[in-house]
Parts: sequence; C-alpha cells; structure tokens
Amino acid sequence: MKRRLLKPVAFGLLGLIVILLMAATIVEKLYGSSFAIQNIYSAWWVVALWGLMACFSLGYVMQQKLYRQAVTFMLHLSFLLILGGAYVTHKYGVQGTLHLRQDDKAVAEFTLSDGTTRQFPFSIELQNFELQYYEGTFAPMDYVSNIIINDGGGHIEGRVSMNNIFKHRGYRLYQSGYDKDGKGTTLSVAYDPYGIGITYAGYLSLLLSMLGFFFQPNSVFRKLLHHPSLRQGAIALIALMSAAGASAAPRTLPRDVAEQFGNLHIYYNDRICPVQTLARDFTAKLYGKTSYEGLSAEQVLVGWFFFYDDWKKEPIIKVKGADVQAILGIEGSYASLVDFTDKNGYKLDAALQSEQITTRRNAESANEKFNLVSMLCTGSLLKIYPYNDGETSPTVWYSLADQLPKSVPYEQWLFICNSMNLVAEQVVMRDYAEVNTLLEKIRKYQIREADDELSGEWLFYAEKLYNTANYNRLLAMLCLTAGILCFLIVMLWHKDSSRWLKYTVVAFRALVWSVLVYLTFHIVLRGIISGHIPLSNGFETMQFMAWCSVAMTLLLERRFSLSLPFGLLLCGFTMLVAMMGEATPKITQLMPVLQSPLLSIHVVVIMISYTLLGFMMLNGVAAVILRYVRHVDNAKIEHLYVVSRLMLYPAVFLLTTGIFIGAVWANISWGRYWGWDPKEVWALITMLVYASALHCSSLNWFRRPMFFHIFCIVAFLSVLITYFGVNFILGGMHSYA
Repeated sequence: MKRRLLKPVAFGLLGLIVILLMAATIVEKLYGSSFAIQNIYSAWWVVALWGLMACFSLGYVMQQKLYRQAVTFMLHLSFLLILGGAYVTHKYGVQGTLHLRQDDKAVAEFTLSDGTTRQFPFSIELQNFELQYYEGTFAPMDYVSNIIINDGGGHIEGRVSMNNIFKHRGYRLYQSGYDKDGKGTTLSVAYDPYGIGITYAGYLSLLLSMLGFFFQPNSVFRKLLHHPSLRQGAIALIALMSAAGASAAPRTLPRDVAEQFGNLHIYYNDRICPVQTLARDFTAKLYGKTSYEGLSAEQVLVGWFFFYDDWKKEPIIKVKGADVQAILGIEGSYASLVDFTDKNGYKLDAALQSEQITTRRNAESANEKFNLVSMLCTGSLLKIYPYNDGETSPTVWYSLADQLPKSVPYEQWLFICNSMNLVAEQVVMRDYAEVNTLLEKIRKYQIREADDELSGEWLFYAEKLYNTANYNRLLAMLCLTAGILCFLIVMLWHKDSSRWLKYTVVAFRALVWSVLVYLTFHIVLRGIISGHIPLSNGFETMQFMAWCSVAMTLLLERRFSLSLPFGLLLCGFTMLVAMMGEATPKITQLMPVLQSPLLSIHVVVIMISYTLLGFMMLNGVAAVILRYVRHVDNAKIEHLYVVSRLMLYPAVFLLTTGIFIGAVWANISWGRYWGWDPKEVWALITMLVYASALHCSSLNWFRRPMFFHIFCIVAFLSVLITYFGVNFILGGMHSYA
C-alpha cells in the first residue's frame, strides 16, 4: 500500500470502530449482553478490525518518525501493548464459576460460560463461609470464603472475599455469591497467565508516558502555554430561574416538637440514623422537595402519622406521566392519598400490569409512594425500638407493627407497645411538654438498649447537621443566575467601565470561594456519616463534579478569566442534576464490591476529566456566540481555542487514566478487566473521540479554531451519553453510577 494511504486508512478504521461500538451498545440493549459480546465484540471480524487498525496505526507512527520523540512514541506503543494484552486474554484466557459446599468433598473442576467443565491441576474444598455485617445492622459488609487447596499431597489454606483475590498456579478465585443457608459459596474463576501481565504493562507504560508528555520541552502543550492569546481575556455563559409559592397546610406538630421526634434513632436503609433522615427522604420521595408549604420534613412525617385524616386529602404525592394522572383523575402533577381509590377499589391495579412500559413505570412509582405512606401510618416504617435478647447479634430493631419475640420481658414489651400510644394521646390533648418528655424517654430507652451499636452522639448530630445544612437547590439557582449575570456583563461591557467590572469580578470570585467551602463541608460531612468516600452514586458523583468545577475555576481564573462564569455555570448545572438523585436520597452502607479505594480514585479522575470537557464545551458555545451573534474579531475566538486545546490534553489523559484504573478495579473485583458493559464502551468511545483532536498535526481540521469549537460542542454529547444515557437508557452493570 502506498505510504500516503496509511493516514486515511488508520484514522478511517478508528472512526469505523467508534461507529461500530456505538451501534453495538444499541444492539446490546435490544438483544442482551451475551448476544452483543458473542456476535459483535468478540466476533472474529471485529478482532480483525482492531488488529488492522493497530497495524496501520503503527505503520503511520513509523512513517511520521515519532520514534524520534521518545515520550510520544512510547504513548502510542502503550495502546498497542494494551490491545495485544486484550487479544492474548481473548485467545487464551478462561472464565468460569465454581460452587462449593461446606463438608462436601474437594472439587477439581469448574464450569465455563458455555456449560462445559475444565479441570483444575489441584482440588478445592470449602472450610466455611462467613457473612460479615456492618456493626449494628443486617447490611452485608463482606462475604468471606475460607478454602483449602489440595495440591500434590500438600494443603494450603486460603481466604476469598470481596476485593480480596486468592491466587494459585495462575488461577484466580473471586467471591461471587453464596447459598441462602450460609453453608455454600460461589466463586468466579479466572485463568489468564499472560494477558493481564501484558495489559498491565501497557497501563503502566501509558501512565508514565502521559506524565512524561507534560515535561517535554518542545511539546505542543508547552507551546500552547506560551501562546500570546493567553494574555488576553473574556468571560461567558448561560441560565435558569426559580419561583415558589405557599398555601395553608394541614395540621401537624409545632416545629420544635417535631424536631424532638426527629432526634430519635431509627433502623433505616440498613443502618441506624436519626428519624430526621427518614423524614427528609419520606418528604422528598412524596413531594420532590424536603419541605412542604413551609413545614419541615419532620412536621410532614409526624403530620401523616398523628393527623392522617387531614393529610390523606392533601395533594402532596407527586405523580409522573399524564396517563397515570388521568387514571387517578387529577389535574396537574400532585395527587392526594384518597385519589388512589374509588368505589371500584385501587385505581392503579390495571396500570401496574400495563404492557406500555412507560405507563407501568409511572404507575409503579406512584404505587411505591402510596405504599410508603401506608407503611408510615401503620407504624411498620418506624423501627425505633431496639431489643437484644443477649444471644442475638446484632440488636434487632422493631416497629409498632412488628411481632415482638416471646423473650421480651413484660415491662419492656409494655413500653414498646404503649409508649407511642401515650405520645399520640398527649398530641391530641396538645400537651407538647409531655410529648417531649415521652419522646425523651423513648430516646433514653434506645441508648440503653443499643448503646454498644449506636455510632456515637457526635456522629448522630453530624448527620442532623448535614440534613439541616442542605442548600443544594438554592446553590444551583444562585450559581446559574450568577452565570447569566457574568454573560450579560461581558456582552454589555465597555472599556470605560473597567473599574466597575473589576469590583464585579471580585464579587463573583468571592461567590466561587463560598461555594467551594460549602461543597467541601457538605462532601466531607457526608463522607463521615456514610463511612466511605462519597462517590458511590449519581448524587455524590454529580456533587463532586460541582466541587471540581469551582476548584478548577479558582485554579484557572488568573490566566483564563472565562473560568469564573464557566465554573459557576457548570456547578449550577451539575447540582441541578444532583438534585434529581436527591428526590430519592440515600446514605447507605456501601456494597462490599464498592469498598475498594480504586473505585474512588476511578470516579475522581473521571469526574475531573468530565469537568474539563465541560469547560471546553462552554468555550465552544462562547466562541459560536462571539462569531455568529456579536461578529467579533478572531482574536477572542483564538484565545478560547488555545485555552480549550490546553484543557484537551489533561482531559483526555485523565479520562484514559480513569478507564484503566476502573479496569484494574474490575479485575480485582470480578476477575476481568474489561466486560464490554455499555458504560465501559461509551467511556472508550468518548476517549477515542476526544483523542482524535490531539492529532491536529495529522488532522488539519483541528487547527481551525471554529471547527475545533464546534467539535467540542458536538463531542460533549458522548460525555452526556456516557454518564446519563447509559444510566437511564442503555442500562448495564454501571447503571447505579
């Protein structure tokens, strides 16, 4: 093949692979992951396509004489090494499962994915299985299999648990599941003696070369840092607003008395926390906000519990979908409890069985809220009475509706069954001083009965402080409004108003610092309460991305004045997204597989990368406005172009680092570093899309500022699909993220 064809073929094959990966995720959604893996991802023609792309890319690298630039050459070879390791794993790696039962004979074979079996060069038997819980709860903390390896007449004892692999003669055993009776375990088996080593060598080489890139004296990144346009400045962009209203609310307890109710301990979400936390979750689940008509979350909770007849007619239950709203016979988005039934019975029965997926899901959401109210009003939701018979560990927490064990002493049984009835009597009589006294007695009972398993008063009140100091909605609106003001200031700014602009910028900078302090406090407090780094769900990762936005703003602001409105804007939008997750908030114990510190590093690195890509997208929007709305000269657009090019390198390198850290974590947790999950695939697509823009010396389009800006806007769609599209549309193992 002629040398001039190396470039178009290499990049053409890369583009074809990106399109193929996009299509494969849709096929996987329609026909299942097994079908997609067997017929697309692992198909011989797809493997051949990757191989051809690697060969032509290597040929083009050699043609361009990149071996003269050691770091850049090493970076490209690292990807080829990773692909080589993946091929070795695909060709020679083995995956399977092994089921063991306590007291059974040693097993010398395991089952492959196709149902066939393969022999071990040794045998394994289960000594015992342990299910470990978080202290004071029934939430699993770890699954542990203690095994014995019989090999050549010798015996080796081993331990397999979540994030703890047992290795022997090239075989790796991972904890996968367990039998309900606790006497059996299921282990994942992986045998890949060469592929993982080659791939990990590629990861290490890639990391070193990416770090080395920033220290190359003549690199493109270094040249961009000293570009003349960075001495100039500008500012920009975008929007939102909010409104509120109020009306008469139904009866409830005074705020201070309801707060005393919130001071009780409760067993909720597999952990012990303040009743205040349940109240916030209950109100947010029902209404979409953590307060209602000026009433606190605790007032809403006790209102339903003590004044059911008033609250059952209150339109507080948010219902999604016009179809379900029509079934309930309501106008607007809010229904009362009485709207769910009529003389014919429960109105949603048919909708819950509907063949229309959207109708069924909306009905299920409304039904869940109906059942939540029922659980509260019957008392089954309020597990506030701990009891330990001296033998059971941990302590069991009971609600008013639970059947108490026969071992409960009579006096204790009497207290549990009647104390809340006494509270209700005093509520009817409006003797709130006596209500407070009775609630304090219940709290003292909780501390006396479960003292060893309570987290401590300081942690209890830390959670109450977290619940109280929650201003995410206000923060989002404030940041978005500030972003709009910044944009308007830039659009209207004249040279003779420079002093006024200077003071305005100082005010915006102070706002950014305030937001950073608040988010830092909020994230740290959530981490203390949850007992793990708060990066385990959509709300937490979006909140961390908001933190990254303002932190990045302060780092870039001296050299890039646009970062002020961009940071506020990104922070506002990410906090709005976080609020979507706050509609069903949870601060629960972490699943055992999610306890690895590698997961936290993986999420942090990816979120920083997404933040930088978000800045680049906003840069592109600003450039489009400047060019096609204000018709300004090219200097400002050139400035934005240089800044975006500078951000591109750390953004792509961080995204790449996050992907392979996630691969290492997956390998430690499940025995495979790549599973073709939609989230993994779209992260790879995003990396490949943005990596193409790094090759501006080969792809001349990216040297044109406006083309680059428009590319950054369009390419950001891949980020949105990776984070949101996978979660809400494509599904997969990562859909909790």
